[in-house]
Amino acid sequence: MIALTRRTLIASGVASGLAASATPVLAATTAAPAPYGATPSARQLAWHRRERYAFIHFSINTFTDREWGYGDESPTLFNPTDFSADQIVAAAKAGGMTGIVLTAKHHDGFCLWPTQLTEHCIRNSPYKQGKGDIVREMEQAARRAGLAFGLYLSPWDRNHPEYGRPAYIDYYRKQIVELCTRYGELFEFWFDGANGGDGYYGGARETRTIDAPKYYDWPSIIALVHQYQPMACTFDPLGAEIRWVGNEDGVAGDPCWPTMPNHPYVQSEGNSGVRGAPLWWPAETNTSIRPGWFYHPDEDAKVKSSARLIRFFDESVARGTNMHLNLPPDRRGRIPDHDVAVLKSFGDAITASFASDLAKGAVASATATRGAAFAPAKVLDGNRETYWSTPDRETTPTLTLDLPPNRRFDLIRLREYLSLGVRVTRFAVEAEVAGRWQRLATKECIGAQRIIRLDTPIAARRVRLVILDAPACPAISEFALFLGVAPVPVAAPRSNDAAILSPRDWTVVTASAPGAEALLDGDGSSIWSQPAPTATPASVTLDLGKAQIVAGFSLTPWRHPDRQSAPPRGYRAETSIDGRSWSPAAEGEFQNIAYALATQRIPFTTPRSLRYLRLTFPAMAIPAVKLAIADVGAFAR
Repeated sequence: MIALTRRTLIASGVASGLAASATPVLAATTAAPAPYGATPSARQLAWHRRERYAFIHFSINTFTDREWGYGDESPTLFNPTDFSADQIVAAAKAGGMTGIVLTAKHHDGFCLWPTQLTEHCIRNSPYKQGKGDIVREMEQAARRAGLAFGLYLSPWDRNHPEYGRPAYIDYYRKQIVELCTRYGELFEFWFDGANGGDGYYGGARETRTIDAPKYYDWPSIIALVHQYQPMACTFDPLGAEIRWVGNEDGVAGDPCWPTMPNHPYVQSEGNSGVRGAPLWWPAETNTSIRPGWFYHPDEDAKVKSSARLIRFFDESVARGTNMHLNLPPDRRGRIPDHDVAVLKSFGDAITASFASDLAKGAVASATATRGAAFAPAKVLDGNRETYWSTPDRETTPTLTLDLPPNRRFDLIRLREYLSLGVRVTRFAVEAEVAGRWQRLATKECIGAQRIIRLDTPIAARRVRLVILDAPACPAISEFALFLGVAPVPVAAPRSNDAAILSPRDWTVVTASAPGAEALLDGDGSSIWSQPAPTATPASVTLDLGKAQIVAGFSLTPWRHPDRQSAPPRGYRAETSIDGRSWSPAAEGEFQNIAYALATQRIPFTTPRSLRYLRLTFPAMAIPAVKLAIADVGAFAR
């Protein structure tokens, strides 16, 4: 005789009403549901499962202290003193990255592989007496570590004399073929959206503008990649498999739908996607572990903390997008030690947090079930190819997990069976605690995955997924619970470059708006903001505490995606010993500050002794309501 307990009744389906508010509906058919809306391709499905991978920006800019090279840099500048592809890959792996995307060529046109298509490449550098191949070394190191490998190839080339003309497209396509045929399987091929502007262009030193979609003919470029790399997802232009999330701060929309309209990318749509749109064009969420994409010594003390990387995870992976974290090697050709420590702390915390699914051993039941092949228990089997579903007409069912005793959790992970499309529009997660049901969260979009982090852990008797709105019956492949583990703190670093002057003892003498102290805190997320300057320029005067030799200043714009704010277009720097008599030091415009949002490093006309620094900003880089600046610094040489 079988003992009829609450849990055995639920397991048999007889008592589903005990675990949910409605009588269970049983289906007469076991046929799978029809797909709903746009669905991912095989290469996109494989890409979704990568979740986290690294970006590696390493090139001429590493040695010139720039973010965007002009194209006139000598290849002899590229000379890493202790390059180690294995160390770079090991750092990425310590952070839990599943792949590497290397910048094979940035906007300056310098190529990290020994191509015969141009002299502006590693063949003419001192690295390994011109016999080196950074792309090959990185590719082989990634394979040894079990990581996937991908490449970035800037469409814009500020070095090439034919850029903007048909001959350059022939050159660029040949570069793509070289990279797609020499370095094994690629999981991603990245095309940057920055295209056209001023540059060296073989000595012309002029501005060239293009109509990017027409000039590159993106469908033919994407087809060329797939001809040689059928499983490589391409990034960004219409027709590519992956879209930009719309900012470089690592923040996906909430929700972030993987579907988009069939028209050229619109930034306002890219952050959150468009529910029900016809293209499966999921977002990749990228940011750098440092303020810049390339290594700069004055950013050694500005590395994101492991706790900040956890937030990046919550604002990217947890919203169904892939996390693309940039790790810039230094001039040795290695990831700096502090960055490695932060990566390990972050990676260990994520691994520990998701090591044990606390929903294992639970009993699943539902208000409706499509049949045995789609039973509620499928959400607990750890197989992404199985799923719980309901009859077609049952689009707002409830799925309940009856948990074993003493299960504390603060992370809830849900996944849809992506091959059938994004089916759930809005849902809630509820828990029974101390005999009472309480709503933990209401969200839109599950998709590849939706991870909900609670403010504090709870111990629940039961937990349930309530589908509030959906155009089709659900296909839920996972309902998992975890207990988060906090990252081990890593001691804050200090800059190792003696030329970088610390603003630790600086003070604000006067400013055109309050809050200018934020310029000196080294925190890129805190800002000095004021209404956009019109007739009266914005200005700030700083006291460096004592007279010292200064060769220039740096300014870091706010990198948060805020349409109401923008950085300054130009600057005027003045210096003083006593705060009364002032001398001009530098005046001009910042380079591409509005879109690159990179730290600007401005040398004075000559180094000089000073105690006071006055910076004036007469106009905005682009139209905006507010001026916003994150940090100001200085350097001695």
